[in-house]
Amino acid sequence: MFSILIDVLDFAIPVLIMIFVGLFGTGILIELGLMQKLSRFASPLFKYTNLPDTCASAFIVAMGSTVAANSMVVNFRDGKCINERETMICALLNSTPAYIRGIITYQIPIVLPALGAVVGGFYVMVFIITAIVKISTVVILSRLFLTKNHCIFEEEITEKKITLKEAVKGSLERNRKLFIKIVVIYLGMTTLVFYLRDIGAFEAFSVLPVAEVFGVPAESIVPLTSYVASPILGISLLGPMISSNSISYHQAMIVLMLGSMFMLPLFSFRSLLPRYISIFGPRIGLRIVAFSTSLSILVRFCVLLILLFVI
Repeated sequence: MFSILIDVLDFAIPVLIMIFVGLFGTGILIELGLMQKLSRFASPLFKYTNLPDTCASAFIVAMGSTVAANSMVVNFRDGKCINERETMICALLNSTPAYIRGIITYQIPIVLPALGAVVGGFYVMVFIITAIVKISTVVILSRLFLTKNHCIFEEEITEKKITLKEAVKGSLERNRKLFIKIVVIYLGMTTLVFYLRDIGAFEAFSVLPVAEVFGVPAESIVPLTSYVASPILGISLLGPMISSNSISYHQAMIVLMLGSMFMLPLFSFRSLLPRYISIFGPRIGLRIVAFSTSLSILVRFCVLLILLFVI
């Protein structure tokens, strides 16, 4: 058990540092009234939604840090500027800038060289389609379930000019309890996940029967199973198979879709769920992760059906 706690701290401390910087950093920007100005850059997207304008500033922050953006959303909710439904849809939209960062930091430097232009380009395309589907879903849901909310959270804070020292103090006072709550819940959830991993709960999952149903070659089982555990490892194993023609482009695409469909729930449970629950609480955090993950899986399932029955 002691070794698990060491692993938990080793994994969680960098994440909690990032949360601390994002939470208090954006708190300072809010206190200074700068977020209201940043929100204007997102106005072309938000004019198609019924999301409150105050969510636009969080979306801009999500370009750099999803955690920081969601911490802002919690502040908006606690300040009674947005309701629970707006909180969930705003948080879902905040997850989309991560796709832009992923293309720059993961898809282009790792996936394309490893899988080649055809299969790698296909994988990047699926990544982009997923982002488009999520943004479109946010627009549709906001139109169906929200009425326009004109609350501007920053206006309640920026009625008078304040100094940087006052902004830092105000951010610390406003976010201290929230950060402590995040630390406690995140450490608890991460400990649970690491314990389940230690007793082999994740290893009990096998993709072999599914691979046989979809007719991928036997030699692809290793990269497929590896992808579920680690996408980078799976891609690294699949690349040489494509280069040596032991698996076709079409089969490689099927393997990628199958692998990502099974990887996403595990990734969400191990990484996203502790983070979102620690920020939004169990009920809202679980709903956001479940809905976002389901959309990602649905896109890959639709692409898989196209690969199996159309192409």
